[in-house]
Amino acid sequence: MQQSAATPTATHATNPRRGAQRRSVALVATDTAGWLGGFAAAAWARHEFDVTVDEFSRVVCAGLVAAVLSGLATRVRQRCWGRHPLGSLQDARALAGTVGCVSAVMLLAVLAMSPRPVPASTPPVGAALALLLMLSVRVAYRQQRDRSRRPTIRSATPVLLFGMGAAGQALLHAMVSDPRGRYLPVGLLDDDPEKRHLRIDGVPMLGGRDEIAAAVTRTGAGTVIFSVANADAELIREVRTATLAAGAAFKILPPVRELVDHRISVADVRDVDIDDLLGRRQVATTLRSTDNGLAGRRILVTGAGGSIGSELCRQIAQADPAELMMLDRDESALHSLQLSLSGRALLDSSELILADIRDAERLNRIMAERRPEIVFHAAALKHLPLLQQHPGEAVQTNVWGTLAVLDACRGVEKFVNISTDKAANPISVLGYSKRITERLTAYAAANCAGTFLSVRFGNVLGSRGSVVTAFRAQIEAGLPVTVTHPEVTRYLMTVQEAVHLVLQAAAIGRDGEALVLDMGRPVSIDDLARQLADQASEPARIIYTGLRPGEKLHEDLFGAGEADVRPLHPLISHVPIPALNPAEVIGLDPFDDREKLIERLASLCGQIVQEPQSMTLIPTTRNALS
Repeated sequence: MQQSAATPTATHATNPRRGAQRRSVALVATDTAGWLGGFAAAAWARHEFDVTVDEFSRVVCAGLVAAVLSGLATRVRQRCWGRHPLGSLQDARALAGTVGCVSAVMLLAVLAMSPRPVPASTPPVGAALALLLMLSVRVAYRQQRDRSRRPTIRSATPVLLFGMGAAGQALLHAMVSDPRGRYLPVGLLDDDPEKRHLRIDGVPMLGGRDEIAAAVTRTGAGTVIFSVANADAELIREVRTATLAAGAAFKILPPVRELVDHRISVADVRDVDIDDLLGRRQVATTLRSTDNGLAGRRILVTGAGGSIGSELCRQIAQADPAELMMLDRDESALHSLQLSLSGRALLDSSELILADIRDAERLNRIMAERRPEIVFHAAALKHLPLLQQHPGEAVQTNVWGTLAVLDACRGVEKFVNISTDKAANPISVLGYSKRITERLTAYAAANCAGTFLSVRFGNVLGSRGSVVTAFRAQIEAGLPVTVTHPEVTRYLMTVQEAVHLVLQAAAIGRDGEALVLDMGRPVSIDDLARQLADQASEPARIIYTGLRPGEKLHEDLFGAGEADVRPLHPLISHVPIPALNPAEVIGLDPFDDREKLIERLASLCGQIVQEPQSMTLIPTTRNALS
């Protein structure tokens, strides 16, 4: 029984070896035939097809000698420099070099003999003919093998590829070389007239964007894959519209910035995303992750369960910190964060800290016990309309909560306060409170030993409070999409970009300033809503509700009197922030009349207060904050 069970395994293991041996024997036979045929044809041509038996026998002997020399030279080359895939360009180059060397040796040998056994033209002409035959056999083998590796129409979706640049060709090659792939390319599309009537990997070019509908009908393709790696949004929208009108699905190859770390593969193909259609220029900087000074450091993130905080934790974890401490008052958010980071969510590790930034005493104890070196302060209330109705909550969380964190962080090396573009020329409670936190952070920079700075950026695409999330929820529920104003615009960033900026601020930011990223052009929220509505399976109405109290039609990046100065990086502006004495905000009454409280917050945004002698940022007693 044991012998019987082992037999299939042994047979399976030897089959590849036997196949390789058969290919080697067939290749030697083909090369030998090539040399014999090439020499014979060269001699016949030289003698005008009038060759005697004796002359023919000498030609055959010369061909056999050349075949033996070629075989020996090939073996030596493969032993010394390695071999190449059969039928590849590298294999063809190596074969041509070997044949050229053998031809030269044979020619020198013939010239040295007297009388000459074969005409002097036989070695070079015969070698050229032999090389042609050998390459033809190898190319035919490569084509047959490539065809056998293609997915079949029964197991894969027929697709058209739009865009045959470097990225498109790499994707095409990945598709046709995967027998188990889910896509089968049946046609190519490209607007470049130089590529008309071109065939790449056996797949024909069928036209440009104007021929999408005809190509879909002709080939029966169910999907068009947009494979222009760095296209503008207008082209993406146009090709997508034509594709959907033709009754096919539309997918896209991500931009090159998302593919720099690996070779393009079929797995990279994805559904179109909203930032693809909006055409936001992704902002990237030249600082590497290894330059941000996080490796080997003890780092704490407040608001770790939020959209920004959780992405901060993910990117910091990749920088190999000595310890990453994640603080939040939302236990469910911490549960999700731990699950996303480590694949476990037992909530039993010391890396998770359940605490409220309003609790100054608790924060002081945490800082004294855990002693973080770098702190990223992302905890805040961020929904503008709610804070406009409840300004007292903004005072207690955004203002006093930040004060509590700053006071507890007096011994840290670096403190980065997460701010917002609404802090520039603020007109809302959210903007007022975040502007105040920038000024309080600047005060800490002037009075504490470490580096204290703020980072200011726009709305985050896809976050829990993002308009994209709200619009998608409305569309999925079959509700109208509500837009405040047809002309409203906002600066939008992906969460990865925003966090990348925050981490760079820790590396290049200076004491007491706010760093502002060049966010490109603002995005029309009306266009954003319409793009999302166009992707819906059912039509969605757009309703304009009017700007809410505290909302701007267009956001500002810089406040009054702030200059766009970029001393360290062409995409990052450094804005000095005037300090604000914490004593000015301690006296705020969160339960005061709403309008009076908002007026008081607004007055604190532009007031510059003389610094007192005391180095304590906030009173350490609980009553002072209650």
